[in-house]
Amino acid sequence: MAELHLQGLRRTYANGVTAVDGIDLTVGDGEFMVLVGPSGCGKSTTLRMIAGLEEMSAGRLLIGGVDVTDVAPAERGVAMVFQSYALYPHMTVAENMGFALRIAGRPKREIDDAVRRAAASLQLEPLLDRKPRALSGGQRQRVAIGRAIVREPKVFLFDEPLSNLDASLRTQMRLEMARLHERLGATIVYVTHDQVEAMTLGDRIAVFNAGRVEQVGAPPAVYNRPVNRFVAGFLGSPQMSFLPATAARDAQGLALQVPGAGRLALPADYGTMPLADVQALGVRPEHWHMVAGDAGEGLRANVERVEWLGDVTLVHCRLAGRDAANGGDTVSVKTTRPGDVALSAGTPVRLRAQARDVMLFDAQGRALAA
Repeated sequence: MAELHLQGLRRTYANGVTAVDGIDLTVGDGEFMVLVGPSGCGKSTTLRMIAGLEEMSAGRLLIGGVDVTDVAPAERGVAMVFQSYALYPHMTVAENMGFALRIAGRPKREIDDAVRRAAASLQLEPLLDRKPRALSGGQRQRVAIGRAIVREPKVFLFDEPLSNLDASLRTQMRLEMARLHERLGATIVYVTHDQVEAMTLGDRIAVFNAGRVEQVGAPPAVYNRPVNRFVAGFLGSPQMSFLPATAARDAQGLALQVPGAGRLALPADYGTMPLADVQALGVRPEHWHMVAGDAGEGLRANVERVEWLGDVTLVHCRLAGRDAANGGDTVSVKTTRPGDVALSAGTPVRLRAQARDVMLFDAQGRALAA
């Protein structure tokens, strides 16, 4: 395996559109790096440039310390697993897995040994004589992964490999991907728009937006300490609630005022940021504390809709004084309290949050240090 360095990677097309705008990223030897972001943000284009399938407009690419910017795709030491699997329908599983080695002129015994080792690691041994049409979606995906494994690449590249599978099978395949990484100790770059895949698989994640990397870090760090509103809003489902807010200190501590809805009181020692910089606050659904009634501390709101999901309940609330004419702000509250299922539309509630769970943002959407 090898370390991967992206230095100033850029991709601009003939029509002037820049899909990737100067990416700098290092993937450690044996690291599982996930590139995550919305559709069209440049993550798949970045992966294809690493593979050599997309031309770089600028920048350098180093694998294991060697500059491979101008090296042909087959000579870079990478193997890519596509979303579409791309299996040859007329070949058996074994023939599909060994195809690249046959093209490279490897001896038959070497090919057979490599295929059987990969098949054993992926639990494909009983399927080696089958054709792709006789396989399930998950089995086809494992064959595509096995085809990459037999090449013994320095870097594995995965382009949304689970997106064609149903929800239950994706969960199973996520576990298999994690186990595979543990067994191989492989350097992996994995592209997905699914934040659950990103958070559960990645040693680190790189959050892409409009061709740039907004933040890189371990999943808990990025989730709990996002650098801006984009990252904070992209990670988490339902997404974080963002509310316009101003800040001022009084005798009781720091008060965050949300126009029309009330105030959130925070401790006097909360944060050192200039109060004039505060333009918005953010709280994740699982961190809101909701109290029925219109009295007491917190933001005034009314229940708009209740969604019971079995293990949790989502209560969507519209803030008082924040109708469609002046922002239409709604807040989603994720709760495990059975009594909240009984709340009905129109019920007045108060919304509160612990100081550690409140994030503040400036006018440019940058997170302010607490």
